[in-house]
Amino acid sequence: MSSPSSKAQEAREAVAGRLREIRLDAGITARELAVRAGWSESKSSRIEHAKTPPSDADIRAWCAACGAPEQAADLIAANRQADSMYVQWKRLQRTGLKRLQESGVPLYGQTQQFHVYCSNVVPGFFQTPDYATALLASIARFRDTPDDVSEAVTARMNRSQVIHEGDHRFAVLIEESVLRYRIGSPEVMATQLGHLLFVMGLPSISLGIIPFTAPRAAWPLETFTIFDRKRVHVETLSAAIKETEPSDVALYLKAFESLKEVAAYGTDARALITAAFDALY
Repeated sequence: MSSPSSKAQEAREAVAGRLREIRLDAGITARELAVRAGWSESKSSRIEHAKTPPSDADIRAWCAACGAPEQAADLIAANRQADSMYVQWKRLQRTGLKRLQESGVPLYGQTQQFHVYCSNVVPGFFQTPDYATALLASIARFRDTPDDVSEAVTARMNRSQVIHEGDHRFAVLIEESVLRYRIGSPEVMATQLGHLLFVMGLPSISLGIIPFTAPRAAWPLETFTIFDRKRVHVETLSAAIKETEPSDVALYLKAFESLKEVAAYGTDARALITAAFDALY
């Protein structure tokens, strides 16, 4: 299977190849296209060879210069999809963290079935305000983003209302280590662990915890969320990755089911949370 970054590049190259075909079909050179579009010939070359991603305006200008304005809309859609497959966090968070929290609201609202696996922190929609503040503040410091942590926390809390609203269902798996990692003070963690006990009781939520001692069929993976079995968002240190190919989505669903087999639920899961709480002091 290709890496997400290589698949994103392949998608960009497909858009660039289509733009080249449109130019050739129009019977004009790259130089003539540049004259008609009002930019340098080198820009035409960079776009055509997938060295520089075109903007929406670039695609419209390209298609107009080639006498094919009707093709612009489809190409813009394909270009946006390619551009969103693999996006570095420094790009997503360059204006701060609030906007990124707000950007997920439409997708969260329209999703009915969530499959969530977290190996490092409590899932965002289960976080308390103090836990979210400690976590987002550390992210802002690490990535040197503008300090809008308080606004980002408010946006995250607003987004988290999805667990209480509408016809949404959540199948969530976390590693036991998530309960033990100290994100914030012992008091912050105590409140967060208590909140996990609360959300476990919600009818829309199935929360499984994978114990340290579980015989593993699958190794700890990167955090991922599957939306309605149609798309996957994966979080790495450097980038946010979106997968929509059915084979890739199926792979993450397979991993989820494998991890689910060794997870503790109900009373056993509550015992793990209680043990983590007792270890705080």
